[in-house]
Amino acid sequence: MSRVFVVDAQRRPLHPCTPARARLLLKQRRAAVLRRFPFVLILKEPKPEAVRQELRAKIDPGSKTTGLAVVNDTTGEVLWAAELAHRGEEVREALAKRRAARRSRRSRQTRYRQPRFNNRRRKSGWLPPSLRSRRDNVLTWVARLRKWCPLGALSLELVKFDTALMQDATLQGEDYQRGTLAGFELRQYVLLKWKHTCAYCGVSGVPLELDHVVPRSRGESHRESNRVPACHACNQQKGNRPIEEFLRDRSALLQRIQTHLKTPLSHAAAINTLRWALYEQLQATGLPVEAGSGGRTKWNRVSRALPKTHWLDAAAVGASTPSVLQVRRVVPLLITAHARQRRQMVVMDKRGFPRTRAKQRSCVQGFRTGDIVRASVPSGKKSGSYLGRVAVRASGSLNITTKTGTVQGVPAGYCAPLQRIDGYSYQKGERCFLPVSGTDGRPHQLLL
Repeated sequence: MSRVFVVDAQRRPLHPCTPARARLLLKQRRAAVLRRFPFVLILKEPKPEAVRQELRAKIDPGSKTTGLAVVNDTTGEVLWAAELAHRGEEVREALAKRRAARRSRRSRQTRYRQPRFNNRRRKSGWLPPSLRSRRDNVLTWVARLRKWCPLGALSLELVKFDTALMQDATLQGEDYQRGTLAGFELRQYVLLKWKHTCAYCGVSGVPLELDHVVPRSRGESHRESNRVPACHACNQQKGNRPIEEFLRDRSALLQRIQTHLKTPLSHAAAINTLRWALYEQLQATGLPVEAGSGGRTKWNRVSRALPKTHWLDAAAVGASTPSVLQVRRVVPLLITAHARQRRQMVVMDKRGFPRTRAKQRSCVQGFRTGDIVRASVPSGKKSGSYLGRVAVRASGSLNITTKTGTVQGVPAGYCAPLQRIDGYSYQKGERCFLPVSGTDGRPHQLLL
């Protein structure tokens, strides 16, 4: 099951403990809750120096969701896992709206900021805001994990596909080039490029085979530019014929396939840019960084009979993955990135007129909107105990959103902070199901 992070009285990271051990420490008042999401304990008494077993943090970067996992390389146990949902698309849409608003003001010849073109200088390592948001989210959580557990190494899925491995047989030996791992690299690249559909008939949701556009019998190679996904029926129908002969009566489809064969995987290239930026930043931490590819990640996961999830992909990143991964009862933490504050001073309506007053101060009596608090109101209409997130008001009264609803007008003096807002929201994930074989030989589902 997911372990609990523990730090000593000087806030130095210790080896994570089990939830049962954490409950015992709290019951004996030997520890206190330092943080609730993720759950972190701090010991009240100094702990004698002990041998610390270094752990490995594994990262599977993604466009929408990034998988995180803390793995013990010696035992193969996954101690903690999370799935981090990014807001890169929100950033891109917000920038597009701002650009449209500025251009509309210019076309109407109203007051606007003059466009700037020649007075900008991009710093080394510049990234678009949407990619920078994703990179900063991952770096933030790597820094937090270093504070809460003794990390000794990092593993990062650096490229989605190892294109050099698919083309250069002398990279690590010809046997490795033509082995099972290289097949996973090539297959995943081709399937993602063609969006898991048959190139000839467009069918999806069926088992697909990799077909040679120019047959091997005519001297062509196994390069990815000569492979397309095809269903079994189309592959058998094409047989050993060249694609020009097979699609003689469908010239439009032939032209589209030939054009798409030369088109690179642009989305994967953008994500690879993010991965390389992450790799450079992670190297600056001083920890050894292991690089892996998407094909190796899937090969590690499939060979260990693990289902497809973001956090399990993260646990399977890199060549250091243990032969057996212990994922029993691991409950991943679902983390969603949010905007901290609104930079816009006044909210506008659809016609461009202000519909609110200028925004006020964001901190009221020590609370900010989004803080998790516990309120105990002794008397009055709002009497009771409440636990939830607050929305601050300039009057000093707070609105608390709980699981059952929103309680308005709770005085700030009755509220005690449990966790300050940090730009993320948290939710517990679900345990995964792993297919195993029963005594009768038939597969059934086992709850981990």
